[in-house]
Amino acid sequence: MLFIDMRFLFLFLFLPLTALAQTVLEGKAQGTYYVIKYIASDTSSLQPEIDSIFAVIDQSLSLYKPNSLINQFNEKGHVQMDTHMQAVIARSLEISRITRGAFDITVKPLVDAWGFGVHQPAERKVPSPDTINAVLSYVGYKYLEVKGTELSRTKPKVTIDCNGIAQGYTTDVIGRFLDSKGIHNYLVDVGGELCAKGKNAHQQYWTVGIEGEQQRIIPLINSAVTTSGNYRRFFDSGAKRFAHTIDPRSGQAIHNNIISVTVLATNAITADGFDNALILMGVKRSFAFIKQHPELQLEAGFIYKDTEGNIQEAFSPGFPK
Repeated sequence: MLFIDMRFLFLFLFLPLTALAQTVLEGKAQGTYYVIKYIASDTSSLQPEIDSIFAVIDQSLSLYKPNSLINQFNEKGHVQMDTHMQAVIARSLEISRITRGAFDITVKPLVDAWGFGVHQPAERKVPSPDTINAVLSYVGYKYLEVKGTELSRTKPKVTIDCNGIAQGYTTDVIGRFLDSKGIHNYLVDVGGELCAKGKNAHQQYWTVGIEGEQQRIIPLINSAVTTSGNYRRFFDSGAKRFAHTIDPRSGQAIHNNIISVTVLATNAITADGFDNALILMGVKRSFAFIKQHPELQLEAGFIYKDTEGNIQEAFSPGFPK
């Protein structure tokens, strides 16, 4: 369950009311929670294998693991990638190109400069223009080079942060793991990044509730949903509130009127990768982007404040009613 604010958005699962053969696995991983629900005739626990998946992905992509592959790259400037890192880097670069840099995993030094990185200061402050300009000189996905399984950088000081896409990827990996076990009715939730397949114990599609000014209940039909927002990690400086979403192109922490965006896609890595980019684009540009790229099969719903400070909603045309 992802609680945002009763006034803004409440993303939750409508669960089966009767008990067929549903198994629920819950735990902590990747700095957040996970809840996995599935329908299967074999009720033996998959918990050890699920925990192993999280551990392997963390060893690849976690900035909190000292010897992870991502930290090896950030320290040395090159690394031999495993299959998880290859998949995330490849999709990240694709999304960077499509969004023209609105999504960019080389944003890490900017995240650090604004105080939202792994090592957070006791008090955050707005970095100086000189600091931002200096950091921007080594931010840019075009400075990354992939040759086979090797990732390298073409400019010193380039570092990466995959937190904006890794949980979505993990959600998909767990879904594919369940598929491999012959389980085709499940819902996977990793820190609010969800993917669903098949139906619940009532033989109905899994559903997600989105509550703003009016509650919406939408079915997840073999699809994924993620939410990104500026309501949890932020700091105030003067009359402005600066959120943890950083624009890799300008180096600025976002302080627009967007509270959150909920993105629907065919898989969680896609929804997760695009949600921050859509926040940076804003409502109108996001809807134009979605219309221009039907191949992405994206839909989005925004919660935002209008010019008078009132909470408003906006949904792309294909967002479930």
